[in-house]
Amino acid sequence: MTEASVNKPIPVTVLTGYLGAGKTTLLNRILSENHGRKYAVIVNEFGEIGIDNDLIVESDEEIYEMNNGCVCCTVRGDLIRVVEGLMRRPGRFDAIIVETTGLADPVPVAQTFFMDDDVRAKTELDAVVALVDAKHLPLRLKDSREAEDQIAFADVVLLNKTDLVSPEELAKIEATVRVINPSARIYRTQRSEIDLKKVLDQGAFNLERALENDPHFLDHDHHHHDHACGPDCDHDHHHHGHDHHHHDHGHHHHHDAPSAIHDVTVQSVSLRGGEMNPDRFFPWIQKITQTEGPNILRLKGIIAFQGDAERYVVQGVHMIIEGDHQRPWKDGEKRESRLVFIGRELDREKLERTFKACEANVAAEAQPN
Repeated sequence: MTEASVNKPIPVTVLTGYLGAGKTTLLNRILSENHGRKYAVIVNEFGEIGIDNDLIVESDEEIYEMNNGCVCCTVRGDLIRVVEGLMRRPGRFDAIIVETTGLADPVPVAQTFFMDDDVRAKTELDAVVALVDAKHLPLRLKDSREAEDQIAFADVVLLNKTDLVSPEELAKIEATVRVINPSARIYRTQRSEIDLKKVLDQGAFNLERALENDPHFLDHDHHHHDHACGPDCDHDHHHHGHDHHHHDHGHHHHHDAPSAIHDVTVQSVSLRGGEMNPDRFFPWIQKITQTEGPNILRLKGIIAFQGDAERYVVQGVHMIIEGDHQRPWKDGEKRESRLVFIGRELDREKLERTFKACEANVAAEAQPN
């Protein structure tokens, strides 16, 4: 292994999904397929007895077990300790997989890789992969907020056990997942069987890489309506008076969701605007994340700042937010700002109004509080 690859951040894949969704089956596939990569696996068990550990196939991989349930700070401290231990053995493995307990909220696990400086310097969160049991999802959404959070937070969703439901049921389930998380990549699977290239080394959590792979990554919430007016259309309807009409239209599918999921509580709010004034935008997003943080599962966006030649990429988890310049705007590329919030009890009207007020062309006296 070269010196360069030793210093390169180790990709981390977080596997999440409710009990019985197929995580262990997928993990066994990863550990037993001949893909030429070595994985360190961290199993986060709920309770003191590690039952799942006995189900994991024998392999050369090292299995680390965290027997302390899913209390956020405990998981985080334990995870940091385990990852730091792994980092002291450079060259022993190519990537890390964290399998969370079926009851766990994936957010604190992801936050560990997002915010702890030591861990972050050596690792990179690659993707959060959620497995969904197609047959039992409607019931899970009725009795568990965690099941919904796992889907809302995921970058990749495997709709598993598709052979146990009818095509009509499957279409409804997929529509449900779409409502909860408009931008995740969804794959239909049986017995967790999938080309591992679609799950591992995705760079899906890294917004910059996700955007390079798919420039319209943040447009996915409009995917039902792209046939009417694609993201590349020349109309200027994202500005001026048509903006709100178009925007509302893009969200009608939130209200006519399948009846099996009356209890979906996660929503996404998509904002579009022109060039932003940084002196307004940064205090605004700081305030939103501080006041609404607990309700915000994920936020991600590309911001065009007035007089700035580069696209600014911003993303956040609850109250933690970070941003950086990504690359120069290309010739002919529309300099617009887009921001997607995924969360609960989000005030769409207020977010739209105050985001608009950060635009560079809005007069100072028109600033709402």
